[in-house]
Amino acid sequence: MSNLEELGFPGSAALRDALTSCADPLQAIETFQVENGILLPSLRPSLPFLDLHGVKRLEFHTSIMEELRERLIQQVTTLSQNESKGNQKILNELLEKSFPVIKSKTMRPVVMAVMKHIPKIKQEYLKKIMEDDELYKESSTEVKRQIWQDNQALFGDEVSPLLSKYIEDKEHAIYGHENEMAGLFTPSPKNRRQMEVIRKLVHMVGRNVKLYDMVLQFLRTLYLRTRNIHYCTLRAEILMALHDGEVTEICNIDPCRKFTWCLDACIRERFVDEKRAKELQGFLDGVRKGQEQVLGDLSMILCDPFAVNTICLSTIKCLQHCVNVDMLPRENGELILLLRMLSLGLGAWDMIDSQDFKEPKLDSLLILKFLPAVVTMMVDDQLNTVITKISDNAKIVTSSPGEFFSMYLRQNAVASTMLLHYALLVSRQKDKAAVEKVMPYLGQCENDRGYEDTFLHAFVANLISMSEEFQDAEFMNMVIDDFFMASLSKENVFRHMLRLLWHIHFRIPPAKLDATLSALEPTSQHSEAVHNVYRSLMERVASYQPSPVAVIEKLDSPLLSVPAPTPGPMTPMYN
Repeated sequence: MSNLEELGFPGSAALRDALTSCADPLQAIETFQVENGILLPSLRPSLPFLDLHGVKRLEFHTSIMEELRERLIQQVTTLSQNESKGNQKILNELLEKSFPVIKSKTMRPVVMAVMKHIPKIKQEYLKKIMEDDELYKESSTEVKRQIWQDNQALFGDEVSPLLSKYIEDKEHAIYGHENEMAGLFTPSPKNRRQMEVIRKLVHMVGRNVKLYDMVLQFLRTLYLRTRNIHYCTLRAEILMALHDGEVTEICNIDPCRKFTWCLDACIRERFVDEKRAKELQGFLDGVRKGQEQVLGDLSMILCDPFAVNTICLSTIKCLQHCVNVDMLPRENGELILLLRMLSLGLGAWDMIDSQDFKEPKLDSLLILKFLPAVVTMMVDDQLNTVITKISDNAKIVTSSPGEFFSMYLRQNAVASTMLLHYALLVSRQKDKAAVEKVMPYLGQCENDRGYEDTFLHAFVANLISMSEEFQDAEFMNMVIDDFFMASLSKENVFRHMLRLLWHIHFRIPPAKLDATLSALEPTSQHSEAVHNVYRSLMERVASYQPSPVAVIEKLDSPLLSVPAPTPGPMTPMYN
């Protein structure tokens, strides 16, 4: 065993000296064994007995040492459970005595167990562990945290694979085509926080505020570099996972904690009620002067697709309420607050990038002109629903929103996001007329928001549920040619198109399907994932067999030849 000399035990050097300076080597070896063997008189008589059974002294000493090691580790664990100063002093003394043998694989578990339970390890020990790859890999997370907090680059190397895995999982949920019912918005907030990546990140952070700040800085930096809104989701999920774990050391100092907790409850119920709306407004209005940077984190939390979805669903319900009670949108205070939060979330990237932490002002045209136009569309949809129930041949009511509507969509992020969620609403309701009315505007949204993954993911799922409508050539051409094919150069649109065809290909006429699949044939510029899905789709189409039509069996029964009785006057049963 290495480094025994530092603990006061004679090692290989002492044995070599004894053998080179003695007159009788065998006697020197025996003396060395007696002096350095297990110093327990009751065990010594058993050694010759073990020799007779062929048990080597090495095996005997190894088994005894393993047993003692396990008992020592148990004692260390017992000491750590009582966080008194006396016990911590004992652990520190034990570490000081045992650390010299840390490179011995036999004794290393004891040293590692002691270090795991010491909240503040000497820097010289941490430095030696960090410089040795083998020791670093075998160290517990509790020890690594003390190394990471003073080495941001090393912590970044550890966290980076987890962040990449998180994004990969999100993309798999978005592009996955095997199950039409599974999707990005399916899991509840609490279930999402049970994901392996989240649990690992939370374990790595522990109760260390400095590491938590580093993770948030990584997320802000990655969000700025990639514009990937899933980093905003992760920002909120980590905080709420720590909240679930009652990590008060971190939660109590994060100024976004109460806001995120309240918003998380709204996301869980998919609705912002009046009481929570007032609470959220209080948090926004309570940002003090000199603490404006908090708005940067609040904007990231509001940029989370789950938060945007919940706010938009609540906004549409508010608009529906305006229709029901004959109220103008500008008169609804709850609606104005929802629009404020939506505007803050959609402006997260610009705010963090510019470091100008000011809540963006709502454009008056949004409230005075755009939302009334949306309300008009909602009224038309309700009228069409009633008219269709009255008569199948009735004329559908259509009213054009005008040029302002299209122009404003191209300029305003809030207006575009509202329209997209209105499209999700009517497609979820399988309102074909409403979908046909809103489809031409989806490609006109600000910054191509109509082709963003989170919208296309949900929209395609709704279109799959409307697969029967694709038998209508006008509807089919509007969706496939006018919407998807118009932006097929974007790989994400390409992948969502493949996902749609995966589930509705049998509804499309063969000639149209062949032409569409030919246009979709991927090139060398497309990723391997696209090529794989396309090949699978072609095989699926080629092997598709329509369900056989059930044939009604002809009944061969003599009862069928008996004439049916004709109704006649009823005869009383009793006179």
